[in-house]
Amino acid sequence: MIGIIRRSSAHRVARSLVRHELVLLASLLRWVARRPHGVGEEGARAYGYARGQGAMMFGFGFVCVIETVTMSVLLHDFPLVHSVFLFLDLYTVLIVAGLHASSVTRPHVLTGTTLRLRRFTTVDLRVPLSAVASVRRELRTTHEKRDGELNMEVGSQTTVTLELAEPVAYSTFLGRRREVRLVRFHADESEQLVRTIREYSSEVISDVTPERSAPSPLPVRPA
Repeated sequence: MIGIIRRSSAHRVARSLVRHELVLLASLLRWVARRPHGVGEEGARAYGYARGQGAMMFGFGFVCVIETVTMSVLLHDFPLVHSVFLFLDLYTVLIVAGLHASSVTRPHVLTGTTLRLRRFTTVDLRVPLSAVASVRRELRTTHEKRDGELNMEVGSQTTVTLELAEPVAYSTFLGRRREVRLVRFHADESEQLVRTIREYSSEVISDVTPERSAPSPLPVRPA
C-alpha cells in the first residue's frame, strides 16, 4: 500500500513538472505573439507584475549564457560530454526565458465580480470581490510562511495586501488544496489596482445586500 501511494505521488509530481514546462513553452509563444492569457473577458482589466523582476531575470539569463559559452570552451575536446552540457545549458536558458514570459503573459485580471491573481504558472487564485474584507497598498520585502496566508512576492517584494472575509481555496503547484484568508502580491500599478478593487468590491457588496424593508408603523395608542 505504501509503495502504491509513493508511486501515485511520484506520478503526480511528474505530471505537474511536465505541465509546468509545457505552459512555460506556450508562454514563450504567447509572448512573441503578444497574446496574454485570460484577459479576453469583456470588461476585464489586466494588471502586470513582471516589471519588478525584469532586471533580475535578465541578469540570471545572462549568467546562464556566459556559463554555456564557458562550458563549451572547456569541454571542446570531449564531444559527448560537451553535447550533454550544451543541451542542459540551452534548456536552462529556455526555461528562464519561459518563466519571465509566463509572468508577462499571465497578468492579474480584474473583472466586475472576480480578482484573478497569478504568479508565473505556479499560482492561479480566483478571489470573488464579495469575499474582499479590505485591500491596501503595502510594500513588504520580508515574508514569513503562515497558515492561511499566501505571499506572491516578485523580486522579493509585495505591494498589495488583500484581507478576505471568508477563506478562498486554490491548488498548489503539486495539486494540493489550500485555503487562504490573507494574500500579499505584487502589481506594477498597485495604487490604481487597489483603488479599482475598492470601487468594484463596494458595488458587488451593495448588489448582494438585500434591501431593508420599510420600518413598521408605531402602534396606535388607545384613546
